Amino acid sequence: MSIIPSLFGGRRSSIVDPFSIDVWDPFKDFPVPYSSNVSNETSALVNTRVDWKETPEAHVFKADLPGIKKEEVKVEVEDGRVLQITGERNVEKEDKNDTWHRVERRSGKFTRRFRLPENAKMDEVKAAMENGVLTISVPKEEVKKPEMKSIEISG
Repeated sequence: MSIIPSLFGGRRSSIVDPFSIDVWDPFKDFPVPYSSNVSNETSALVNTRVDWKETPEAHVFKADLPGIKKEEVKVEVEDGRVLQITGERNVEKEDKNDTWHRVERRSGKFTRRFRLPENAKMDEVKAAMENGVLTISVPKEEVKKPEMKSIEISG
């Protein structure tokens, strides 16, 4: 159980955090599949967090992929302006002598897709992986300002 810090003076109280407690699942042994019994593939997809920011020079994507090697991730451009990130988080080998108390890390395939704007230079995409964070940079084309031509008014 975790303890919630007090709102007064930063002291800790003995209030129990209800979000850290295991909740009883009445449908756990139910023979019909339901939403909490979703496949690992879907779970891995949902848990792949990606931030997308636009700077004056580029669109920058950062994906948290802890425990995944760069060889297990694929970054592709498809249909001209769709950036796709795919990969697979492998299942840890189980030993029959091990007793699992909690399994929260997800395994399976994941896919994230992003439609990029017209100003993205899709032929100059760069990707790097460092400390479990995949960073993808998509440079932007310079926005050409329309030329203003002064027209002399006769008469």
